[in-house]
Amino acid sequence: MSITLSFVASPPGFAPALDFALEVLEGTDGLFALSAEDSELRLFVLDAAVHAPQYHPQITEEQEELLGLVDALVLLVAKPSDEGVRVNLLAPIVVNGRDGRSAQLILDHGDWPVSASLPLAV
Repeated sequence: MSITLSFVASPPGFAPALDFALEVLEGTDGLFALSAEDSELRLFVLDAAVHAPQYHPQITEEQEELLGLVDALVLLVAKPSDEGVRVNLLAPIVVNGRDGRSAQLILDHGDWPVSASLPLAV
């Protein structure tokens, strides 16, 4: 199953792409593949509510307005490492759950690292 996401600005490394497919990976809970249309590039992302429930990024009013947020899905870019899975907490992908409008936001508030091990020690 795949959901279409429309980014308000291209995520780093994917310019000029704005339209992406968020593919639910069968047999997993909260793990997705995110890929730009007409590209072989893809990222693995985790649903923060499932894999980092203690992670509560503060999204600014301007960012909320940009995405028209009512119901938000927060995704963390995941990278396998020798120590397990690492996630980017400084720049989550935030998705408007009603229409798929999305952005990779750089958080202004909090002291979130670019790379943190799961499970989080918050």
